[in-house]
Amino acid sequence: MAAVDSGGQPGADPGGQPGAHSGGQPGADPGGQPGADPGGQPGADPGGGPAPVRLLTPPRVGELLARHGLRPAKSLGQNYLADPNTARKVVRLAGVEPGETVLEVGPGLGSLTLALREAGAAVVAVEVDGRLLPALTEVLGGDPGVVVEVADALRADLAALAPGARRLVANLPYNIAAPLVLHVLASFPQFASMTVMVQREVGERLAARPGTPAYAGPSAKLAALAEARVLAPVSRRVFIPEPHVDSVLVGIQRRDHPATEGLPWPALARVIDAAFSQRRKTLRNSLQTLGLGPEAVAALGARAGVDLALRAERLGVEEFAALARTLAAPARTLEEPAGDRPGRPDRPCGPA
Repeated sequence: MAAVDSGGQPGADPGGQPGAHSGGQPGADPGGQPGADPGGQPGADPGGGPAPVRLLTPPRVGELLARHGLRPAKSLGQNYLADPNTARKVVRLAGVEPGETVLEVGPGLGSLTLALREAGAAVVAVEVDGRLLPALTEVLGGDPGVVVEVADALRADLAALAPGARRLVANLPYNIAAPLVLHVLASFPQFASMTVMVQREVGERLAARPGTPAYAGPSAKLAALAEARVLAPVSRRVFIPEPHVDSVLVGIQRRDHPATEGLPWPALARVIDAAFSQRRKTLRNSLQTLGLGPEAVAALGARAGVDLALRAERLGVEEFAALARTLAAPARTLEEPAGDRPGRPDRPCGPA
């Protein structure tokens, strides 16, 4: 049977399952177009090759839930992917290569896990809900190429759980999607690529650009650490139970941003949080939540070269970095003439 490790710390779920399925039709493609697909046979893999198993379809998911007495937990955002076409499209767009190790967060009943194995990847699957283990073990059928870790992905040392993985592929629920993505980017530099299914609103926010309606704090933080784009729509009909909204597939590639060189990540994140803490107010007001008075905020803006009459949604990484760098300088510089150069922080931006 697939290796199972319960050494992790379960807690709030990063793993649940994202988006949601419906009482939809099997074989629906991420764009929402149904097309029958019996599941197919997974291919051989680095661990010696899984036993032939079909990818999960709505009838199979319903059968598993009933036989194991499982009910999707709303608190964990659990919606199980039940469409082979969608599972395969996720793996294809993620660029998964045969022989590599992939970290999967929230395998649920194993829909994506099977598709990853079919593509020839070994899988380390982190699942917070121990109730799912018997069903997941049944689905995996003793596959030596999958290791299941029972842990909360927001608390676990993901690098230690999957030391050989450079790619994360997951179906994430609404309440954990943005926090988990940002946590992985800020804390685990080994993961260079992430492909995640998330609720459409969340995905559009992660990939949003300054000045667009979806742009918010998570957008700015992600842009400081990586590039993100929406890869494909995912219909609500490919999940069980069916959610009230559609999802999207988001691709994220880690990269360094020149504006953040040498800047401590906590300092940058703090400024972004403050700027977006009062979205309808200008920076002149919102930056006072940093514990600065009006005069100090005015000096901060002048030193950083940022127009405080703007709202946070108009700023890009460069402006947030300039504010954070100036704020991190010796306190006296906020009172010095603008020509004086602020001090530099001594810890780099990015994973600590």
